[in-house]
Parts: sequence; C-alpha cells; structure tokens
Amino acid sequence: MSDAPSAVPSGTGSPSQKPVGLDPERPSIARIYDGFLGGHNFYEVDRVVMEKIRQAVPEAVDIARGNRGFHNRALRMLASQTKIRQFVDCGSGLPTAENTHQIVQRIDKDTTVVYIDNDPVVLAHGRALLAENDFTHMVEADIFKPEAVLENDEVLRHIDFAEPVALLHVGTMHHFEGDGAADVMRAYIDALAPGSYVVLSHFFDPEVPDLTAIAKRIENILTQGPLGAGRFRTRTEIEAMLAGLEFLQPNATSEPGLAVCDEWWPDGPRLTPLSGSAQCVAGIVGVKR
Repeated sequence: MSDAPSAVPSGTGSPSQKPVGLDPERPSIARIYDGFLGGHNFYEVDRVVMEKIRQAVPEAVDIARGNRGFHNRALRMLASQTKIRQFVDCGSGLPTAENTHQIVQRIDKDTTVVYIDNDPVVLAHGRALLAENDFTHMVEADIFKPEAVLENDEVLRHIDFAEPVALLHVGTMHHFEGDGAADVMRAYIDALAPGSYVVLSHFFDPEVPDLTAIAKRIENILTQGPLGAGRFRTRTEIEAMLAGLEFLQPNATSEPGLAVCDEWWPDGPRLTPLSGSAQCVAGIVGVKR
C-alpha cells in the first residue's frame, strides 16, 4: 500500500501511552505521507508537520510522488518479467491508489501479497480493504525487527521463504535511526532464497551542495520534531543496505545501483526538469544470486 512505516523505532520520537496510529496528538509518518499524496486521513498534528516541511521546501511533495512512482514501476517490472509470485511489503502504510496487490495481481491474480505494519489504523483500513481478497493479507509486526517478520506465524502461513520472494522496503529505512540499518536489511536478505529480489527506496543526500541543503532542511524538521526520525543517507550508505545483492541497472544510461526515483526506468521522456526535492529520494532493486 503506501510506502511508509507507521512508527519510528522504539526509543525515538515522543513518548506516548497510545499506539501511534490512535493518538491524535502524535504525528504519524504514514498519515503525513498519505497527505502529501493527496489523501485526507491525517490529524491536525500531522498537518502542522506537513506545513513546516512545505515552508522549508515548497516542492517537498515531489519526494512522495517520486517514491510512489518508483514503487509502481518496480512492481510492474517484477510481476511481468520474473516468475516471483509472493511479495512481502514492509511498512505498507495507509491504503492509497495503486497498492502493491493491485499492481501485481493485475498481472497474475493468484500472486500472494503480505503487508506488514504495526499502526492500528493502518491495520484496520488494510484488513477492511482486503477482506474479500484471498491472496492478500495484513500482518501486524515491527518491520525494524526482522525476526518479528520472518518468524511470524501468519507470515509463514502465506509466504514460503524457501522459494524466491520480492521483499519491499519502500520509504521505510530512512525512519530507522542510528547505524544499524544495514544490519536490519542483512537479516532480511540472509533469509531470502536465491532468485529473490529486494526493492528499497530511501531519502537521499546526493552530496551536491544545493541538494544536500534541501535534504538537511527536511531532515532537521523530521528528526528534531515529534516524529524523531527521517534520515537522508548517501549513495554509499544506501547501497550498503543491500550488500551482497546484484544491483539492477536503473535506466539505459546508468551503471547498476542506486538512482533518483524519478530516473528509475521512467515511463516516458522527461519534458520538465526535476525539482531539487525530487532528486532527494532514490531507489534501488537488487537480486540475490
């Protein structure tokens, strides 16, 4: 579904006795992301954060749009050009247009999709949406604890990790604070069978002065505010999260590896230049040999 986890890792953000999705006084990255994509499922506290971001970087919405476009194109590619028929979407977020299951099941209706999230509102919306879909399931787990996903009984009921899987971490790992993001992804990758694919997108610091300034302005709002997370990482840091995988070529002219989301196999020629914000979110797809 949408591409953001619902909560920051334990130990970050504002303390609360209520789950993040049920607390109208605590912002949720899932609701904020949904809002930037045109949704209306956000509270006043989320709107305040969105306005701060817009004031700092007016075209910040391009990050959400670019991320979503990458998600959609990568899934169409995997569903149509590989034999993988089981997808695990970590940090599914609030339902939005062109959810993972809609994209892949349009190509093969029997493809299994398991969404992982831990926001009660996301879980409720997702389960209602999927009530009549026998091949799509919503599971509650902490995506930043791989064992909570990989050893979950409900996940294992629907996903056979002895066979190739497509694992999605789209717009998630930038909300993991600290130096352990590569370790989290390594635990997932180690559990995957050969032939599996990993799709990852991340807030991106292009290490170009003007663009880094944009990245830092947004990062400061996210990390210094009540959300407590939203890290922009460099190419080296992001590619290290998929260490050991063979990276796909992101377009006809680039070397295999990370690319700005809007430049990952775009649907057509670009008629207008990318905004600075659009260049601050990047995607990568890798295959386990």
